[in-house]
Amino acid sequence: MQQSAAPQGATTDGLPHTHARPRHWLVTAVGVAAVTGVAAFVQPTGAGATSGGAVATAGPDATVAEYPLDCGPFDVLVTDQAEVDLDADGQGETVAVVRCDAGSGSPPNGMYLLTHAAGTDAAPEVTATLVDPGEQMTVDRLATEGAGFSARLVGYSSPDVRRCCPDLQRDVRWEWRDGRLELIADRAPNSV
Repeated sequence: MQQSAAPQGATTDGLPHTHARPRHWLVTAVGVAAVTGVAAFVQPTGAGATSGGAVATAGPDATVAEYPLDCGPFDVLVTDQAEVDLDADGQGETVAVVRCDAGSGSPPNGMYLLTHAAGTDAAPEVTATLVDPGEQMTVDRLATEGAGFSARLVGYSSPDVRRCCPDLQRDVRWEWRDGRLELIADRAPNSV
């Protein structure tokens, strides 16, 4: 290791700041820890504001909503749900995937957007039908993406296709644009 050049005749042996002692490292570590600790608890004004789909208030409970789904004697089953703040107002919305709890087979899914009702004790409101069960599709995957969400839909091209093996697949997503929810569908592949 090469020593730093000092002017000829100068020595650094007696200068206290040229030798790091354990005490110096301890004081430095305590100082850094104190600053880091304070920074973790202090936030600037407005730091709690939401942007990009972050949810400040939780979305409605999908299990207590009334869905426009006729299941006859069967119950409605919520198979998936996701919370997102679409319009960045700090009030979360819930996307719910539901189907009839038939006990066997693969009943088609419905996918709905839920918002909080006006009253505090009121059930959540279904404000949009995103996938109608009449389309005979199953929601294979639901994910939030920033200020939107996406899903993979699978289905059958005809009644002759075995119910175990869907042969149609389409990835779709919804984004909040210009004050409304917009559906963006990827190109449909020929098969799964």
